[in-house]
Amino acid sequence: MPLIDEGYIKYKIDWKNVILEADDFLLHLMHYRDKLKYQNLIGVYPDGIGFGNISQRIYNSTEFYISGTQTGAIENSAIKDFAKVTDFSFSQNHLHCKGEVKASSESLTHGAFYIFGYKVNAVIHVHNKNLWNTLLGIVPTTPAHIKYGTPEMAFEIQRLITHYELSEKQILVMAGHEDGIFTFGESLQEAYNVLMQYMDLYI
Repeated sequence: MPLIDEGYIKYKIDWKNVILEADDFLLHLMHYRDKLKYQNLIGVYPDGIGFGNISQRIYNSTEFYISGTQTGAIENSAIKDFAKVTDFSFSQNHLHCKGEVKASSESLTHGAFYIFGYKVNAVIHVHNKNLWNTLLGIVPTTPAHIKYGTPEMAFEIQRLITHYELSEKQILVMAGHEDGIFTFGESLQEAYNVLMQYMDLYI
């Protein structure tokens, strides 16, 4: 199993290359992913490295759908651009997923919101330099030494949710991941609305 390093997978991955069947979760995910792409909150840098991802929990399980790694350049997403995460372990830095693409490099971080967050059913990760600079240290912020997509990031999210106001604010800035911002909610609509509220206030 490969251990793959912005936009690169840092966890050990067990990936099954299969075709996912369309369902309401995936269709909603495609809709919001493409909205964020249109707003350049999900996309690709000039060097070809993709940024941003989006996920949705499947019912009340720990399984979730998430946009695939290095899909930021795609304008109109399809089922093949998403993966289903079926199992993961923070302590072992290991993830199982299936689909026609490997799960996003941020999948363990998304998983942390579903494990530790009360009623979290959707997570959005975007990049926006202006919003990141404005909110850094103002809203819940992870330390600069903690890297994206690592078990350390997952446990930091647990700490912030448990001891600080992350659950109330529903937004997280990653000091060690330039431009990186997370929002989350009970639905994709709620997670998206939280992001737009901060965008409207500060951008």
